[in-house]
Amino acid sequence: MTSSAQREGRRASVRPSSVVDGVHDVIYHRLMALEIAPGARIPIDALARELDVSQTPVREALSRLEREGLVRKEHLIGYSAAPQWTRKQFEDLYAFRLLLEPEAARLAVHNMTPEALALLEGTAADMGHDGAPEDRNARYSRFARADAQFHDDIMRLSGNEVIRSTLFSQHVHLHIFRLMFHTRVTQEALEEHEELLAAFRAQDPDAASRAMREHIERSRDRILWAFE
Repeated sequence: MTSSAQREGRRASVRPSSVVDGVHDVIYHRLMALEIAPGARIPIDALARELDVSQTPVREALSRLEREGLVRKEHLIGYSAAPQWTRKQFEDLYAFRLLLEPEAARLAVHNMTPEALALLEGTAADMGHDGAPEDRNARYSRFARADAQFHDDIMRLSGNEVIRSTLFSQHVHLHIFRLMFHTRVTQEALEEHEELLAAFRAQDPDAASRAMREHIERSRDRILWAFE
């Protein structure tokens, strides 16, 4: 007689990766829109039943989200949503960003190619695209991921992997968008990204550094009131 473990193994072996991707996206959108509250436990069995999948893709999706800093796993407890930033963490990380990202933007100008610029413009255009997905929560969380990609691409172009890996490990942008679900934030960020792109097009290192600094400072000021 076939054991349940063997049956589970067979399902996992033929399961398409799109199932894991789909489960990941569902949980990701809920985390970003705070439908799963910060610190709340995420029961694998309940999610599997709700999404009508085995527990294996749920575990794989949660493992990916753990690497992205959005969930945590504790021994004998399981997975839970990452806690929200405290005001002190927020202020410390923005001070950290102001030390690193303007200089990275300056360095990126020297390594900018037409192909790299086109990639940045494509990511910025994707953030401004309202046609799909239609669901506002999904659109907002998609914007957060694209915003993280936009900044990571600039860090990569800086040529300084220490700066890039240090910032990437903090998952700054995903946590920023968990702090405040507000469309004004996305619109203003789009305008500031365009100022950055204009500096890159003009091949102006000083303008790129200045645009990045202003973008980070404005982002900080927009979100700071979430702690009031």
